[in-house]
Amino acid sequence: MPALVDAKRAHAAGVQRLLESYRAVPDGAPIRLAKPTSNLFRARAKNTVPGLDTSGLTGVIAIDEEARTADVAGMCTYDNLVAQALPHGLAPLVVPQLKTITLGGAVTGLGIESTSFRNGLPHESVLEMDILTGTGEVLTVSPTEHADLYRAFPNSYGTLGYAVRLRIELEPVKPFVALSHLRFHSLVDLIRAMHGIIETGMFDGDVVDYLDGVVFNAAESYLCLGRKTSAPGPVSDYTGQQIYYRSIQHDNGVTDDRLTIHDYLWRWDTDWFWCSAAFGAQNPRVRRLWPRRYRRSSVYGKLMKYEQRFHIGDRIEKLGGRPPRERVVQDIEVPIERCAEFLDWFLDTVPITPIWLCPLRLQDDNGWPLYPIGPRQNYVNVGFWSTVPVGSTEGETNRLIERAVRDVTGHKSLYSDSFYSREEFDELYGGDNYRAVKNRFDPDSRLLDLYAKAVQRR
Repeated sequence: MPALVDAKRAHAAGVQRLLESYRAVPDGAPIRLAKPTSNLFRARAKNTVPGLDTSGLTGVIAIDEEARTADVAGMCTYDNLVAQALPHGLAPLVVPQLKTITLGGAVTGLGIESTSFRNGLPHESVLEMDILTGTGEVLTVSPTEHADLYRAFPNSYGTLGYAVRLRIELEPVKPFVALSHLRFHSLVDLIRAMHGIIETGMFDGDVVDYLDGVVFNAAESYLCLGRKTSAPGPVSDYTGQQIYYRSIQHDNGVTDDRLTIHDYLWRWDTDWFWCSAAFGAQNPRVRRLWPRRYRRSSVYGKLMKYEQRFHIGDRIEKLGGRPPRERVVQDIEVPIERCAEFLDWFLDTVPITPIWLCPLRLQDDNGWPLYPIGPRQNYVNVGFWSTVPVGSTEGETNRLIERAVRDVTGHKSLYSDSFYSREEFDELYGGDNYRAVKNRFDPDSRLLDLYAKAVQRR
């Protein structure tokens, strides 16, 4: 009990510092957060106004084992929450892949993982939130209290307010995850199998608790099925010399593996999926010298920011007599019926592999207006993260992908570069609903506009 009292006091003090820093921002100046990390992959204009002090909003406030809920501060990372929830045999319903993703960030900016085919997206497990609005008020929002802000908050990227506290649902987990990696030689066959698992929650008579996939090329793709288990036995370790995504590959049929639940939840973080290769971290000789504690997404993210700041990649390309490269770092959602069609187009058009697949099915029948994909319908998140040679216009490949996603009635996440017109953006991301909520909770536009932030990079 003393620890709980201390956590609540620390959070209250953190909220007070946040409000004091809000009041210190000059009238008319934009309100932003001051935070050490970010999982956004788009450039932003420099800002000379001090950001809001979030230093006291990083902790877990309370875990209610009986109710299976957690109260967390908005800047609490999933790494922190998972570390405190697992000893209770619990975990968030959806744990996004990277350790530095915060609860507030995953809700306002969307998140996804291999439980999303049965649990939807992270914001669907939020029971209530305290949100700092543009007016400087902290409001508690829920499906029944300030419901318009509660529903518009997902995909608003901090332009309707900042989550100060979230109460989320947790679910029981077991100490281990038994993995089966299914090899496919046809994307149509893979999507058909994925669809069956989503509908039944089963494969070959066994329950499937976790489901995602990887495409290496049109003739080599995999579904990765996970099952909760308490059975003891040997486990693999992909935080050392072995690399998780390489362990998936095989010629035919099914291979099996086992991980602790902790290592399963963070299986993609050690090598930033496969993107650590860009820094040489997958080269066996480099890897032996690269300290294990620095093999994590937060380190690669910092290296990437240095690369962007000093244009190191373009300088290397120039020395080799090659053109600069366009960053194509995107996640999109496609109706499962159109997924194979999109993948065929992508593999024929964009020179990027591997590709991550993660099925999802929204659980809330009322929908989420700023990311209007259909509830109770099957979608597949398609993630691709690399660079391509620049074209004749800015963002040529990204623009091409945006058109292709619209052609298959999909949606694109806004954490990276976007090139939509204002009209198209409003149509795709609930513009009318957004403006109504914005006018109510940020009437003086102290927070940025969503289009200005997501497309104009302000």
